[in-house]
Amino acid sequence: MSDKHWKTCERRIAKLLGGRRVLVSGRARGDAPDIAHEHLAVEVKDRASPPKWLREAMQQAEASATADQLPIVVLHQAGQRYDESYVMLRLGAFVASGIWRKDMG
Repeated sequence: MSDKHWKTCERRIAKLLGGRRVLVSGRARGDAPDIAHEHLAVEVKDRASPPKWLREAMQQAEASATADQLPIVVLHQAGQRYDESYVMLRLGAFVASGIWRKDMG
């Protein structure tokens, strides 16, 4: 029986981040992340395509970024605290930045 696509996706992302995939069996939602990592709690969601507005927002951030800037998209929910907003960036840019390897303390 072939491996499920989402399992392959989790394994590949774990490898990129230097972590390991956590098996699903025996865990409940919120018990453990999809990927075990020293500094990150990684939840992986695999979809056929992200929403068009999100792709366009990332393209806009990338188009305006200079060589020494990390393009990000900040998603704020109206009525919520600003520090509760989400920050999104491309995994490749995140890995290349190395910011997740730095001392988290």
